[in-house]
Amino acid sequence: MRAGLDRARGRGARGPRGEVAALQAALAAEEAASYGYGVVGAHLSGQAFSLATSDCVIHERARDNLIAMLSSLGAPPQPAAVAYRLPMAVSTTAQAATLAVDLELSVVAGYLDLVAVGDRSLRRLAASRMQDAASRAARWGGQPEAFPGLASER
Repeated sequence: MRAGLDRARGRGARGPRGEVAALQAALAAEEAASYGYGVVGAHLSGQAFSLATSDCVIHERARDNLIAMLSSLGAPPQPAAVAYRLPMAVSTTAQAATLAVDLELSVVAGYLDLVAVGDRSLRRLAASRMQDAASRAARWGGQPEAFPGLASER
């Protein structure tokens, strides 16, 4: 999963990025989150499982929307990885919730480049998706951050 999260966070890309590259980064984050929620849900039951399932569907729909947007621009969407290396071992409910927080913050980071593009509708979309992901991270137990998705200087 780490490779997908790194790609989603734009690591390895230098210089100005256009709309297509920013959409691809957001897509990578959504694909990684969709995969990760399968792991999250496998360690939950009851209401928490339902919540994870709902969050997974949100990411799948966002992924599908980004694929359609890229296709409409004539850009082939980057395919999802076959598998992702998780940032942690998950075997408990608490670890599953921690992974969900990480997934959501990775989605926030995946949309960072999109808020900087020239197209106002894409900026609004990115801001909305970042806000929603940050809210989901907080719901899973993440601590609120002033600027979620940005690397902190500690």
